[in-house]
Amino acid sequence: MKHDALLKHAATLLAAILNGQGAADKAMERYFREHREMGVRDRGAVAETVYACLRRLALLRHAAGDNAPASALVAVHFLTQGWSARALEQAHYPERPGFEARSLTERVRALATSELPLEVRTNLPGWLVEKLVAQLGEEETLRLAEALNQPAPLDLRVNTLKADRAAVQARLAEEGHALEPTPYSPFGLRRADRAPLFKSPSFQGGLFEVQDEGSQLLGLLLEPKRREMVVDYCAGAGGKTLELGAMMANTGTLYAFDIVAKRLEKLKPRLARAGLDNVRTVVISPERDDRVRRLAGKADRVLVDAPCSGSGTVRRNPDIKWRPLDLPVITATQRQILETAASLVRPGGRLVYATCSLLREENEDVVQAFLAAHPEFSLLPASEILARRNVALPDAGEVLRLWPHRHNTDGFFAAALERNAQ
Repeated sequence: MKHDALLKHAATLLAAILNGQGAADKAMERYFREHREMGVRDRGAVAETVYACLRRLALLRHAAGDNAPASALVAVHFLTQGWSARALEQAHYPERPGFEARSLTERVRALATSELPLEVRTNLPGWLVEKLVAQLGEEETLRLAEALNQPAPLDLRVNTLKADRAAVQARLAEEGHALEPTPYSPFGLRRADRAPLFKSPSFQGGLFEVQDEGSQLLGLLLEPKRREMVVDYCAGAGGKTLELGAMMANTGTLYAFDIVAKRLEKLKPRLARAGLDNVRTVVISPERDDRVRRLAGKADRVLVDAPCSGSGTVRRNPDIKWRPLDLPVITATQRQILETAASLVRPGGRLVYATCSLLREENEDVVQAFLAAHPEFSLLPASEILARRNVALPDAGEVLRLWPHRHNTDGFFAAALERNAQ
């Protein structure tokens, strides 16, 4: 793609995302549908540029100015990647007073000698930096931010209903896709870069699904067994539902609950491809739902992957860190969901509360408040469950805490709770 076209497309798409016209991936899908003249490589170059700008948005704004247009932010990105002011001008960079190519070049040069604020050094919003520093300290927050601002690897979960990991790894190698086993999940395969795996015969045959290794460990923490009644309370598009169904060997009953029907509709073709027929998808009300109440005290195991800030998924969704959110409303919702989901658990059954958040308010604080109000539940040490599943996870403790800079997974939290038998 020519430099002028790359700059123009990237700036237009970045502006749409920053103006709140949908999540980055959805905005890209829509934009590329509207520009079908762009080839695969062109779309890849534009997407890579936009994601890079979203990862480094604080730095770009610091150099270009808080009110800089998207075209200036993209221009600064290219300048930090080795472009010159002359190259920008030859690409017909749209100059505006205060944002001329040579003016931006001087600002980029000044970055090397200036003392940057912590928010700029981490490329994270100030409110999130403040909370992470309070939890981890400044030095570890910087290490975490460096990991968060790198592209995530591509993780697959092998469908053990159809094949084991070694067999799928060998099959994918034959199809031209080299992957390595993940270090913690016994179901996982990984490669560092993206690949057209959705077109592979292995995917079409249901041998694997794309799922972050950290997400795979949530299923291991729940430990569903054959012929049990299991509930995935916030199933979404069903990535963890598929894992639980495979762990149950397609026996028993697995309920996939969600409040959004479209999410569960996306699960149905995935179930067919995976060979699962023990899953019942149920659209529930966010308020008191009669179908939920009828299962009160009957479920052997319940997984609650609660809606959250998503701060642990910034590697995959860099735009999420710049979206406004109301943390008190989120945590109130999490507590209400946990309360309702817990009512489903039978005596002696297990509940796993999980988020893809890095923040204590959404994690330990929610679980501690729940345990204080529900003495019939007790915490099961995550380290013991994982050891039983032959998962050698460093720093495993009472709860599961996964960090991108320590484990090379998305950021996850999970707590396993058991309801007293009596």
